[in-house]
Amino acid sequence: FHWVFAKTSRKKETLMSTSLLYHGFGLRGYRYLRTEYINGHVYFTVEMNSDQIRCSVCNCRQVVRRGKVERRFRSLPIGNKTVWIILAIQRVWCSACNLVRQVRVNFTDPRYSYTRAFERYCLELCRHMTIKDVALHLNVGWDMIKQIQKRYLEKRFSKPKLKQLKKLAIDEISIGAGHRYLTIVLDLVSGAVVFVGDGKGADALKPFWRRLKSSGAAVEAVAIDMSPAYIQAVRENVPQALVVFDHFHVIKLYNDRLSDFRRQLFNQIEEPKKKQVIKGTRWLLLKNPENLNPDRSEPNRLKAALELNQPLAAAYYMKEDLRQAWNQPDKETAKDFLIDWVYRAGSSMIPMLTKMARTIASHFHGILAYYDYPISTGPLEGTNNKIKTMKRQAYGFRDDQFFKLKIMALHNTKYALVG
Repeated sequence: FHWVFAKTSRKKETLMSTSLLYHGFGLRGYRYLRTEYINGHVYFTVEMNSDQIRCSVCNCRQVVRRGKVERRFRSLPIGNKTVWIILAIQRVWCSACNLVRQVRVNFTDPRYSYTRAFERYCLELCRHMTIKDVALHLNVGWDMIKQIQKRYLEKRFSKPKLKQLKKLAIDEISIGAGHRYLTIVLDLVSGAVVFVGDGKGADALKPFWRRLKSSGAAVEAVAIDMSPAYIQAVRENVPQALVVFDHFHVIKLYNDRLSDFRRQLFNQIEEPKKKQVIKGTRWLLLKNPENLNPDRSEPNRLKAALELNQPLAAAYYMKEDLRQAWNQPDKETAKDFLIDWVYRAGSSMIPMLTKMARTIASHFHGILAYYDYPISTGPLEGTNNKIKTMKRQAYGFRDDQFFKLKIMALHNTKYALVG
C-alpha cells in the first residue's frame, strides 16, 4: 500500500510540475524531471518528449540519435529567485538531409540563453522602467536587455507600411554637437514617424522616396519649410502632392530678419539714451502681443522702442499683419490679403520688408495651400521635443540604429504628468 501511494504521489508531482512548466513558463512538449535549489537559484531540469525528436530543417522523423548537449536557459523569475531551465538537447542524424543537427527547441531561439517568456517579460518591464533598471531588477547585463528591446523594435518598426500615407510633414532635428542632424518624416494622420534619415536636405530622404514609390502610396499633401531642397525633392518624387509651407517657419523666417534689422538699427544709433531704449527689445519684438507681460512693463517698453524708430515700427506691425494670413475665412480672402501685404511691404522702401515681400511672393501658392489642406509641421515639432527629451534622459545613445528605432516607436510612448 505504501509503495503504491508513493508511486502515485510521485506521478502526481511530475504531472503538476509539467503543468506548471507549461502554464507558468511556456514550455510545451517537455517532461519534468527534477527541481534543484542552489545559491538562491531555481533549476528545473526537463527532457524533450520523444515525439518532438525530428530534424530541425526538414521535420523528418527518420533520425538517429547522436548524443546530447546540455544547455541552460534563463526563464521567468519566481519572486526574487532566478529560474533556469536545464535541457539536454538531442543531436540527431537525419536520413533525408544526411546531416547531423540539433533538435529544435520551441521555447527559445537557439542563439540566445533565455526563453521567449523571459524576453516578453523584459519587454513588458521596459514599458515602465529604464533598461538599466530592468537589468538590475533581473540581475542580467545591460546589453542583454538592450538587445531584446532592439530586436523587438526592429521587428515592429524598422519597415513601417507606407501604402496608406496621405499627409506628411518633413523637417530636420539637431541631435548634437558638430552639426549632426536627422531628417524626420511624420505621418500626420497617425502621428507615427515613418522615416528617420541621416543628415539633412534632399539626400537624406532618398531611401524614403524609394520605399514610398514601391509602396504605391497616393500622398495628397506634404508640410515643409521653405527649404529649396525639400521643395524640389517633394515635387520630383510625389508630383501629385500639394506642397504646404508651414506657417510657423514663415513667421520664424520673418522674425529672424526682424531681429537682424533691429540689430542694424541699434548699431546705427549714436545717442546713448535712444540706444538704451532699443537695447533688450529683441524678444519683445518677437513675442506675440497677447503674450507680453504687463507686470514687467513689456508693453510699455515695446511701445517706447517703436515710437523711437519708424522703420522698426513698420516692420513690427507688418509682422502682426502677416500672422493674420492664416486666419482668413476662405482661400480667396487669404489670397487678396497676401497680395495686399506683398504690395505694402514691397513699396515700404525698407530693405528688410522688400526682401520679405519677394520671399512671400515666390512661395505664394504653398502658403495658400494651407486652405486646401490645413496641415503644418507643428505635430513634428512636438515629436522633435520628445526626441530631445528622450535623448537627454538617456544621456545620449551609442547605437545610432537603436536611437532611430526608439524614435520610430515614440508615438507609442506614454508620458506621466508629475509635479
